Amino acid sequence: MRIQSFVFSILCGSVFAALASLKTQPRSTPHPGVKNYGQRTTDNGQAPAAPPSPAPDERYKADVLVVAAHPDDETMVSAYLAKAIYDEHKRVAVIYGTRGDGGGNAMGYEQAAALGAEREIEARRACAFLDIVNVWFLDGPDTPGQDVLRSLETWNHGAALGKAVRLVRLTRPEVVLTWLPDYVAGENHDDHQAAGVIATEAFDLAGDPTVFPEQVSAPRNRTSISNLTEGLRPWQPKKIYYFSDASHTDFLEDKGPEYRTTDVSASRHVPYYRLAAEEMSFHLTQGDTGQLAKQALATGNFNFFKQPVRLIFGKSLVKSTTTGDVFEGVDPTPVPYSPVRGYEPEPRAGLSLELGGPWAFYREFWKAHNLEHLARLLPTPEVSVQTGETLHVPLLVRNDSAASAEVTLTAALPQGWTDRTGTARYPVRAHDVYPVQAAAVAPSSKGPEWQEVTCTAEANGKAIGSVTLRVNVTSGGGLPQ
Repeated sequence: MRIQSFVFSILCGSVFAALASLKTQPRSTPHPGVKNYGQRTTDNGQAPAAPPSPAPDERYKADVLVVAAHPDDETMVSAYLAKAIYDEHKRVAVIYGTRGDGGGNAMGYEQAAALGAEREIEARRACAFLDIVNVWFLDGPDTPGQDVLRSLETWNHGAALGKAVRLVRLTRPEVVLTWLPDYVAGENHDDHQAAGVIATEAFDLAGDPTVFPEQVSAPRNRTSISNLTEGLRPWQPKKIYYFSDASHTDFLEDKGPEYRTTDVSASRHVPYYRLAAEEMSFHLTQGDTGQLAKQALATGNFNFFKQPVRLIFGKSLVKSTTTGDVFEGVDPTPVPYSPVRGYEPEPRAGLSLELGGPWAFYREFWKAHNLEHLARLLPTPEVSVQTGETLHVPLLVRNDSAASAEVTLTAALPQGWTDRTGTARYPVRAHDVYPVQAAAVAPSSKGPEWQEVTCTAEANGKAIGSVTLRVNVTSGGGLPQ
């Protein structure tokens, strides 16, 4: 006990001595290396100067932001990008929705995640050829098909959109180039459409500080650790354009600017189609892009690459014409946030029939994002199927009346088609929607390139509506519907 009391006395004496020492220290002396901005004045009586507030990081500033779905998608516009980068000195950044892990491999057995790893490197090397070094991925899985709603689901729509908004705010693009958000006959990958949907949404949301607000909240101490909020600025891009891989180009005429690939680059002294082929040649795992470019460079046959780059005018927040240059009306001055109309339900009455699924989504999406003119690109909804493949037609039977109804659906099919649904009666409650999945099998041999499938609805012996789908029947290749 005596020893313990002795030790306790020594410890207490040390503590009291330390406290006494602290009392003798000047209160205004900061810790070495720490600026004391809390003191009211300096020695000359003035308030101390705070450090300068840094501007957004110029290393990531882009004039053009390309939002694509897969590595090699940028090749759709690479001839234009070569012109913009080499001869107009524009800065370009690229976002890929996926790593293309669901594609084939012309180089080896690598598939799935291993293929995605290879294709990411191919994309980075291809972009670097065009001096594009800012490249990002949204980490969505490659989802082969034609229904945009499936890709939005597998990509985790909200998470992918959050990443895209972040990258728009980081790169602060003047112009966005992306896939056409529409269902067209052609390859028309649902990932392509998803990239266009998310790019459009990010275009309209990145300038709103209440959207993903954690991205635009300043951190407590940017030079320290453990910061969570991101310190970005809201950003409103000025223009958005779309590109398409539809099997026909008639609907693209005069819908946006067009760039000749046969023009010669003033700085590189070769045609833009040659630069496009060289850029595409990095995607060697892909038979329809990298291998195609490799063959063209070996044989000198560049016919495929001589097609012009056709863009579809989306919208502009600066004065610009539909077919004018991408940068028409664009200057370095930022524009204010421009909110879009958003979804507004339309008044309905009685019974009606309409296409459901992605077609129903796009009808509302275009209006919500001030893109109503996209509804006029194709006079009739269209789709592509292979011979012998089942065509799925999503339908919505609407009853906007106060009484229940029974609706009969029938399908009129071209010669050689087989009806999988048959005529049926559907009970539809008042103020309800009955979703129907109609199905028909295309002929096993190729007939006319374009055919029409029509579904008709009637109630109480009276027609209440019909929908027609224009079908491009192909003999091979393409994606499952």
